[in-house]
Amino acid sequence: MTIEKTYEIKSNELTIKLPKKFESIKKVRVIVEVADDKRSKKIQLLKKASKDPLFNSDIEEIKKDFRYSDKEAI
Repeated sequence: MTIEKTYEIKSNELTIKLPKKFESIKKVRVIVEVADDKRSKKIQLLKKASKDPLFNSDIEEIKKDFRYSDKEAI
């Protein structure tokens, strides 16, 4: 089982509440790594873009442009 989540550090301490599925687990491995804020911001922007009508219309246009070339490979 693996979970990955970004946590906020308070007073140089980190408290992790594990999901219920970890109740019977006796040992876990914890790796502390500095979170990349730039990556997080990019992910948020991508999520926002996925709901943008102009972005989605561009994607649909590209899909139409390549629909026949995709079938040629089959």
